[in-house]
Amino acid sequence: MQINVELEKTKKENLMKRHKLDINPEPEEVLYVNEPELIDRSLFCSMPYKPKEQIDNIRVYVPLDLNKEAILRRLEDIISIFEEATWDNETSFSVTVAMLIGQIEIYDHIWSVRNNLDEGLHSKEAIELVKEFIKILEDIPDGCADSFPFDMIDELKEEYLLD
Repeated sequence: MQINVELEKTKKENLMKRHKLDINPEPEEVLYVNEPELIDRSLFCSMPYKPKEQIDNIRVYVPLDLNKEAILRRLEDIISIFEEATWDNETSFSVTVAMLIGQIEIYDHIWSVRNNLDEGLHSKEAIELVKEFIKILEDIPDGCADSFPFDMIDELKEEYLLD
């Protein structure tokens, strides 16, 4: 029984990982987050990403706006590409949507600091975002996928919506 509890805990931590952000004091204009897996899907499964020293490597910082509208727009865009959750595409679909969960976590972390919330509490801004995010996930056509988006919806509800 202990093994199952640890596996579930590890699974949840992988989806709902907290990011290491240097936000005290809160940056006024730009927050630098050195996590390429937030925008590069090919790195998502090898988290945390550690760049290899390569002679041709050029590190580029790309601006990424994190706000409710942008995150929901990205989700709608992903759904328009995949169209429905099928057995064949559910891994790619899930990994791509999970990148947005990383963005939600950073959004939540910043709002938690702005609102002076205790560690582990979620901001009302992130909770409202997650509610809309879940509604959109629930509307993804089911093409006989095994677990996506169902498990992700359950994990988001457990993390953000249960007291």
